Amino acid sequence: MQEIFQQLQGYFIGAVPTALLFLMLVLAYQFLIQGPLSAALKERRAQTEGAVEAAHKAIEKAEARAAEYDAKLRQARAEIFRAREERIKQWSAERDAALDAARKTAGARVSQAKAELDGEAEKARLLVQASVAELASQVVHAVLPAAAGGSR
Repeated sequence: MQEIFQQLQGYFIGAVPTALLFLMLVLAYQFLIQGPLSAALKERRAQTEGAVEAAHKAIEKAEARAAEYDAKLRQARAEIFRAREERIKQWSAERDAALDAARKTAGARVSQAKAELDGEAEKARLLVQASVAELASQVVHAVLPAAAGGSR
């Protein structure tokens, strides 16, 4: 057993430089590769997160602008519809006024025509009444001499 311990002691003593070399490599790896690599990854992650946050902010800003644009578009459409309705009301009012004026003009012409017809009818009646006596005497003369001549 003593011999095994001596062999192991020789192996451990021979392994010490290897262990020291391994520890130096691990420390060198930590300082030369792992440290800068971790720092670069942290920086990259921070930049990526910053870019993602900036993208989210840009998206929110774009959505806000789109909502503002939609609101302005709705407002413009409402204004256009209001203006259109006002024009339609104005045109309707103008049309109604023109129709009323035409009705009044037509009513005045009809009244004037009725008055003229009534006047002409009255003149005709007066003329007929004035000539009734003359016509009656002509009829009587025409009928009586014929009746008187036929009985002779």
